[in-house]
Amino acid sequence: MLLSLLDRARTRVGEPDAAALTGTVERAVAAERLGLHRFWVAEHHGVPGIAGATPAVLLAVIAGRTTTVRLGSAGVMLPHHQPLVVAEQFATLSAFAPGRVDLGLGRSPGFTAPVRQALRSTGEPDFAGDLTELRAFLAGSAPITAHPRPAAAVPMYVLATGSGLTVAAELGLPVIVGGPLLGVAGDPEPGLAALAGYRRSYRPSEEAPEPRVAISLDVLVADTAAEAADLLLPEAWAMAQARTTGAFPPLEPVDAIRARTWTSRQRSHVEQTTAAAIAGSPTQVASRLTELCERTGAAELVASSSTSDRAALAASDAALAGLLGSPRAAS
Repeated sequence: MLLSLLDRARTRVGEPDAAALTGTVERAVAAERLGLHRFWVAEHHGVPGIAGATPAVLLAVIAGRTTTVRLGSAGVMLPHHQPLVVAEQFATLSAFAPGRVDLGLGRSPGFTAPVRQALRSTGEPDFAGDLTELRAFLAGSAPITAHPRPAAAVPMYVLATGSGLTVAAELGLPVIVGGPLLGVAGDPEPGLAALAGYRRSYRPSEEAPEPRVAISLDVLVADTAAEAADLLLPEAWAMAQARTTGAFPPLEPVDAIRARTWTSRQRSHVEQTTAAAIAGSPTQVASRLTELCERTGAAELVASSSTSDRAALAASDAALAGLLGSPRAAS
């Protein structure tokens, strides 16, 4: 299973947003040094805990600092953009990093109602239609020709839930799945049935003759299970805050979080996030990833991990790369 990282440019308490962005760039450089397959960045708007709002811009900076690791968006939220503009952005990226650029696409309309209004996200988006139009612009088969022309093919991926899997199968596109669909913290059968349906109904395309599944979840490795649980806590606490206060905050240090008085709801949400992740010693993580890979038939693991301590996160990335052997291969 290929190993990739997804970095959302998480902010930290007491740091400017710019530090999150430079931290993402340095993590990408380290990922290349570790021999990882791909480095993904995301798109979020108006979220205090996330500085990553413009994947194409951030990937351009990373492209200038790397030479071999693949670079992708996980993803560009297509309802916020015109397909032509997305094609132009990623074709431009392809000019600077030919053969290394991947375009992951999602359909989230926005985090809150004010954000959706600011993005002019109104009505029901035609996700399948927009994907088809975008693909035509990248392939040069649209009624108008988008420039620049890509220096190399820009593979498209769908960030998929149940309905997204159906669209991806119909269009012959690879998928990135995560969260409840993997059944890490619950019943895996619905997710397995959905993946089986995707593979069964897949319509081969010129770009992707076979169905392809990547799985995304938090994966953190430390010397002991207790240390790994500490690494996971800042993200779990931020999720608990988001679900109880409506605001997704910057990451806090572990000691500060443990010194707080938790409500029962916050504790419950922390436990839910913890259960949905894979965190532990190298042996524990290797065992759980092997089981997950066998169960899902995934070709790629996208580790979307974050924690407040950047040095500890770097050590976790290196340990995970060691577990999977960091094979790099063509998509």
